[in-house]
Amino acid sequence: MIKKHRPKLIVTGWILLGVLGVFLLSIGISSFMYDIVINYRTSIKVLFSIVGICLIIFSIKKSFYCIFRGVGKSSTNRELNKEDINHIIYKEKVLSKGPKVVVIGGGTGLSVLLRGLKEYTSNITAIVTVADDGGGSGILREDLGMLPPGDIRACILALANTEPNMEKLLQYRFSEGILKGQNFGNLFLAAMNEIYGSFEMAVKETSNVLAVTGKVLPMTLENVTLYAELENGETIEGESEIPLRNKEMSSKIHRIYMEPKISYPLIEAVEAIEEADLIVLGPGSLYTSVIPNLLVNNIVDKIYESKAPKVYISNVMTQPGETDKYTVLDHVEAILNHSREDLLDYVVVNTEEIPKEVLKRYTVDGSEPVALGDEDENILESKGIELIKKNLIDIKKDYIRHDSMILSQILIEVAKRKPIKSN
Repeated sequence: MIKKHRPKLIVTGWILLGVLGVFLLSIGISSFMYDIVINYRTSIKVLFSIVGICLIIFSIKKSFYCIFRGVGKSSTNRELNKEDINHIIYKEKVLSKGPKVVVIGGGTGLSVLLRGLKEYTSNITAIVTVADDGGGSGILREDLGMLPPGDIRACILALANTEPNMEKLLQYRFSEGILKGQNFGNLFLAAMNEIYGSFEMAVKETSNVLAVTGKVLPMTLENVTLYAELENGETIEGESEIPLRNKEMSSKIHRIYMEPKISYPLIEAVEAIEEADLIVLGPGSLYTSVIPNLLVNNIVDKIYESKAPKVYISNVMTQPGETDKYTVLDHVEAILNHSREDLLDYVVVNTEEIPKEVLKRYTVDGSEPVALGDEDENILESKGIELIKKNLIDIKKDYIRHDSMILSQILIEVAKRKPIKSN
């Protein structure tokens, strides 16, 4: 059986060939060899130079080909031709010149948006909530004393440029044994956290391994706990408990807060906000994914002081126990009440009708489309907020999501200060 060479060894071979070319070129142009070749034909030096140059060019082309072939196989599982390589180079060049976008939130909504956004710019910074205390993330948080990795892992994979099989592995959830319910990607981040002794470094190194486009940053490195104060006077402790217990009590959330009260954002997050061309809140669970990021010390002031336009992406559906009966305006006012009245410049809402057969699956659980109230647009306008109305629905396997490509197009247009026409 003939063993296949690993790509790294092949690239090394072509580089060595290039080194040989440099050596021959040096011989060809070196006066050191003059006395040796003076008795022969002078063209020997010219010949050495030409062969050296040819080997250098040939080795460079082959090295780049091997590298890009590896990149291409990671996404298409086929070797790349010259046109493919040119396309990759062109795309990377264009994306690197894209606007600097900071996206703040967590959960499925944020990861869906990031998958579309990375097709328009590589200058992305995702600031992700770490208030999660339920499921596999909650177990790791309690057992290992680490920050919850779930939302971070989802965002890393959304921005990753890796093989489909690798993504399947990192998304895999154990169904039996002591690891039942645990996600392999979460365990991977937990291992990296143990290796580097820092959750921040664990996220960075995992992002490097998976060739992430942009950056994924936790909202804070503090071990925070989320609380909800309800209109009926009750207080609920824990991110995972808020929607469950509130649904039982049929109350509304008055406000949320975090303990400890002093928690600071990462320096990288602050720098990204200061340099941003666009700052986006959501989509995601209003009280447990989006607003918690605004509770970190000084983050609201940093967002407000940034010259970038600030956009909130309203959810498509309400969340039982969290935003029951909420309109678009209710979502916006919750954000403003936890930040400041003049924080937002734009709100993006869906106006597309959801098919009845898909909607039935959600209404059984008490979820319904987030409606645009009769006076919502006028009230938002009076607050200096422009409403962007678009058809944004993407339904896959009966799950309602935002269409990440259309949503990303809207955001890029806002970042470039281009006028947007509503449907």
